[in-house]
Amino acid sequence: MTELQALADRIAIEDLITRYTVAVDTGDWDRLDEVFTPDAHIDYTATGGTSGSLPEVKKWLAETLPMFARLQHYVTQKDVRIDGDEARVAAYFYNPMAIDNADGSSFFLEVGGIYHHELVRTDAGWRSRHLHEQLVWDRRSS
Repeated sequence: MTELQALADRIAIEDLITRYTVAVDTGDWDRLDEVFTPDAHIDYTATGGTSGSLPEVKKWLAETLPMFARLQHYVTQKDVRIDGDEARVAAYFYNPMAIDNADGSSFFLEVGGIYHHELVRTDAGWRSRHLHEQLVWDRRSS
């Protein structure tokens, strides 16, 4: 692999991770089709979520995340390991979320962890075929 190809792959992988978080933060569930392979497995169980196929997880996200009035992902350091047409990525994240209460106050949930992606190069570019969300810490406050 040339240095230029390695750089292009890293940029494409960075874009993939950004596409993932923007899709989740904006509720654009169909955009997840541009992130995952059709047969992808996604596991959010470490943070109290679901585990399953892409269609199952898209449905769960669409039903669950609207409870949060505000949410945002920050993805920081990324450990990218490319091996030919496959790659592994450990992407550290911080995800604050808020639920508005009827009395005008808010309940806040902050989650810190690591997204572990197994990626594959496809005709459409890099795609995640497996995502495991690792919980490192969380904090809840009113």
